[in-house]
Amino acid sequence: MRDVLDETQARTNRRSFIKKGIVTAAGATVGGGLLTDISPAIAKDGGLTKGDAAILRFLSALEQIEQDLWLQYAELGGVQTTPSELPGLPTGGSAVYTAALNNLDGDMSQYIHDNTEDEFSHHAFINAFLAAKGADTVDLSGFATLLGSQADGANKSKRRITNLMQLTVDTSFWTRYRSRTKNPDLDPNFVFPQAIPDLHNGQFPGIPRTDADLSPPDHLQAIANTAGFHFPSVEVGGTSLYPMFAQRASHPEVLRILLSIGPTEAMHFQTWHDKAGNAPPLTDPTNGLTFPDLNDPSNVPPGFTEEDFQTNLIMPEPCPFLSRSLPVCSIVRPTETKNAAMGALAYLTAQGLFRGQSMAFFDYMRHLAADADRARRED
Repeated sequence: MRDVLDETQARTNRRSFIKKGIVTAAGATVGGGLLTDISPAIAKDGGLTKGDAAILRFLSALEQIEQDLWLQYAELGGVQTTPSELPGLPTGGSAVYTAALNNLDGDMSQYIHDNTEDEFSHHAFINAFLAAKGADTVDLSGFATLLGSQADGANKSKRRITNLMQLTVDTSFWTRYRSRTKNPDLDPNFVFPQAIPDLHNGQFPGIPRTDADLSPPDHLQAIANTAGFHFPSVEVGGTSLYPMFAQRASHPEVLRILLSIGPTEAMHFQTWHDKAGNAPPLTDPTNGLTFPDLNDPSNVPPGFTEEDFQTNLIMPEPCPFLSRSLPVCSIVRPTETKNAAMGALAYLTAQGLFRGQSMAFFDYMRHLAADADRARRED
């Protein structure tokens, strides 16, 4: 998938792409209004710069991607209340999948529901703010072409933007936030070890694909464990991305949006970081996926102590920040702004979230990311 992004960048001319006016994704059409250049400062009372609008458009797209993936988790593993704040729910859910998730924490269903509602609110708010300022909004619904879970409890006919059934989960957040000596901003070439190496070396479902995935029990629990580690691996991105973009925002209200939504992403990340540590150690009998006991000293990677790796250590360890000549500091990491959007898109792509998506989708997301990365603070 990373190669797909690189190839797209090399062969697509940005201007000619934008001026085409429409993008067709497996028969779905996205209006040309989404692809036009952003008009600068056109609202009477403090319009947005092109950079501010580009930042918000990219974040709006990511929030819609998040609402799409979280809704799939909510359908099968979230609370099924009536009425629901979430569109299409209740779907009935999967009782056995929900029970497997609850082995990580008894409140998983409620947390999944609430996280999903948060992402819907973020996308809706950012789009509404863009529209109020006279800037183009973002709608990825034309790219909802992927078939989702066919297990009972899912909305089987609904098409999706994201793929949760072939995940390659990056679990390096575990070591990144436990390291006392390394910071990706100061050590860009350091490879943080994976907490669950198998998850990063294969393709595994985070939700039951069909009812055949509901047994044997250790297979279903492995799917729930995969979801448990996928949750923080998604939310760690937003935790970094909002402060990255805040450093480039110009409009005071845009800065306020970034500084207000960003901390909720950090709340999500820490919650899911805590729950992932409760994933039961096991080996999936159907594919060999192994979840080790993370509190076992033999599973601690080089450079970390047993205390650093323990599962209840979920608050960021102090690490070098800005300069190694300064004292270590407990921080969000990374927050360097260079290539923030492209890096976030590459990270999500490498996790397999977009397996099966059209080239048009990758083209569109690359252009949103490129525009966002060009943003600079203006006086």
